[in-house]
Amino acid sequence: MVIREAQKEDIPQIQVVRNSVKENTLSNPDLVTDRDCEEFLFERGKGWVAEVNHVIVGFAIADLKEHNIWALFLHPDFEKQGIGKKLHSVMLDWYFSQTRENVWLGTAPNTRAEMFYRKSGWTETGTHCKGEIKFEMTFDNWNSLKGV
Repeated sequence: MVIREAQKEDIPQIQVVRNSVKENTLSNPDLVTDRDCEEFLFERGKGWVAEVNHVIVGFAIADLKEHNIWALFLHPDFEKQGIGKKLHSVMLDWYFSQTRENVWLGTAPNTRAEMFYRKSGWTETGTHCKGEIKFEMTFDNWNSLKGV
């Protein structure tokens, strides 16, 4: 498995992964366009992909403009292999190398994603959008979790 920075050419495979998930699904796949991906990857922040045998199986994107995690998704066939943890770590290391602003994300309640973020040290701070749980991570908390 390889984790590397996302490139524009990765967007079609990123979309395949995004639309393969069983939780936190999009009500309409057209809601997240290739242009949206490009904007978040190269204008608002940065993203990373996880590849297995040259196929993208997961991705993560951090947004510096709104100080949030725009995406962290894995293809269901590649869950529970530590790939999400690695993407999460690379993404937050980069994010906090750019700013000390708190970062937030929203995820549906009662999902594996909710449990992942709780176990990863995120703090629940309320709700977001249509009943999603809002989580935050601080610079200091991230560094203490890493043992820095």
